[in-house]
Amino acid sequence: MADERIVEGQTESPAWMLPAVIVLGLIAVGGLAVGWSASSKLDGTQQTVAAQLKTTQQAVQQDMSSLKDRLAQDEKTNADLQGDLKVVTDKLKITQGQLKKARQEAVKLNDATTEKVTALDTSVHSELATKATSDDVKVVDTKVVGVKTDLDATREDLKMARSEMGTLIARNHDEIDQLRRLGERDYVEFTIVGRNKPEKVGNVTVELKGVNEKRNQFSAAVTIEDRRFDKRNRAMNEPIFFYLSGTHIPEEIVVNKVGKNTISGYLSIPKANSTTAAAASKSGN
Repeated sequence: MADERIVEGQTESPAWMLPAVIVLGLIAVGGLAVGWSASSKLDGTQQTVAAQLKTTQQAVQQDMSSLKDRLAQDEKTNADLQGDLKVVTDKLKITQGQLKKARQEAVKLNDATTEKVTALDTSVHSELATKATSDDVKVVDTKVVGVKTDLDATREDLKMARSEMGTLIARNHDEIDQLRRLGERDYVEFTIVGRNKPEKVGNVTVELKGVNEKRNQFSAAVTIEDRRFDKRNRAMNEPIFFYLSGTHIPEEIVVNKVGKNTISGYLSIPKANSTTAAAASKSGN
């Protein structure tokens, strides 16, 4: 009997094992719950990162598209600027050639005047040597005075300011008359009173837009062969050059006086342009 009790006492489980198993089970369940929560958070984080990555990719694509558009626009602008630069360069070459020609003509004018004076002086001395009467001397004196007057006028012409095209710029009515006597151009004087009142001046139309008396500046619109050009803040005695169809020598508008809502000046037309225009009119008829 004593042996049987001992055997039965050895087969019984300890009292703490069941609670331990329960605790381990709870820990396992808690671990599973924590793992499931972490897995859910990880999935949410992955979805958020994927959405942000997609948004970033779309933004980058939009930026790339915008950059390509700007690059194409810049290339177009660069091409336009290169074209404008070529046009300006070609016109500058023409202007430099015309300026050189004008200077050469001025030198020729001086040389021609000097030759005339020299020839007249020789003629005077010859006449004085062969004719000694007082009447002959008076006639010769009159010729000398006339030539000196013409020479003085020519010298005054050469003192006038010259434009970039080499033309003389008249600052008043008397200087315009001096330019007329040279016979190279026709001059149409004008005075425009009031703004926004187009007036016909020779073969163009001039419309006063504004005047700055303190700075001696004006703004005007010039219509040439149905083409309108706005000239803003132009200085007094600053020529405005333009070409008519079929001509190679520019015409010019010069404003040599500004006042309150009024400007005065002249239109300078080369004789060659008048001849060309007349020929074109005949051929058109």
